[in-house]
Parts: sequence; structure tokens; C-alpha cells
Amino acid sequence: MKSLPKFLTLIPALLLALVIIGCSSSDSDNHTSRLASEVLVDELGVAIEGFDTVAYHLAATAVQGQAMYATQWNGATWWFSSAENRQLFITDPEKYAPAYGGWCAYGVAEGYAAETDPINGWTIYDGRLYLNWDSEVSADWRADKAGYLQQSEPKWSSVQQQLKDGNATVYWHEE
Repeated sequence: MKSLPKFLTLIPALLLALVIIGCSSSDSDNHTSRLASEVLVDELGVAIEGFDTVAYHLAATAVQGQAMYATQWNGATWWFSSAENRQLFITDPEKYAPAYGGWCAYGVAEGYAAETDPINGWTIYDGRLYLNWDSEVSADWRADKAGYLQQSEPKWSSVQQQLKDGNATVYWHEE
């Protein structure tokens, strides 16, 4: 009887190794080693998933920006839906940029960084854009904005420094 070629005998071991690696890289509490910076950006360096941060203020809705109306600020690329919105941002980025670099306002209040949902998890409060994990967290945050801001404002500098140093606790949406 002929024996199997040597490389075929390695297949079960390779499959087991892939399963082990796959299981160990999937963290059940949803915080991973994905790179994080002071401003929440996607893999291309675009802030808030390319949504127009000025449109939240002017149109009171999430509006997808376009790369043709981009600018650089604070280590990120920001997209806008029009040249006019881009110019408003360039003139006063602090007025239009989301608080906490676009990280979840609720998360910052709790002392960590969390990804946000720029379509369903946003609020304008006292002229400032706040983003949150999702619509439910955003509703909780809106129910006690002043309380959460009292917690998040002093914690932001610590979370921000941890993001810069690369040792922040960061929670990401599942891909």
C-alpha cells in the first residue's frame, strides 16, 4: 500500500494551527489590537468614516462627504459634501470637529476609547458634535448630557494621552 505524500500529512496540523490562531485573535469583549490614534480614522486615515462634520451642524443630519472636498487637519483627512462646507471647516475646525477626536463620548466618560456610529450615534449639544457607539448609547448619553460631560471632560486628556502612547483601551465594532 502506498503512503500519502509527506505534505498531505501536514494538513491536519496546519488546519489546527489556523483554528487556534483564528480563535485567539477574536476577542470576545471586542477590544483588539487595531491601531488607534488621537482622531478616530479608518484604515485610509479618513475621520468619521468620511461623513461631513459641518453638515451635522448645518443640515442636522449625517451627510456622506466626498474625497474631492477633502482637507487635512489634526493628523486626519476630513471629507465634506461641498467646497463651502470644507471652507467653513478650514476657517474654524475646532467649531465643527467632533469632540474627543470623534471617539465615543460615553466611552470617554467611562475612561476608554470606543469606535462610533456617525449615522445613528450623534448629537449636537451646545454647538458641539458628540459621537457615540450606536443609537442606544447615544440615547443614554443624551438623557444625561451634562452628567456625562462632567465625567468625560477631565478624562479626555488621559484617554488622549493613552491613544498617543498606544496603550489605550479601545473598543471596535465587529467587522
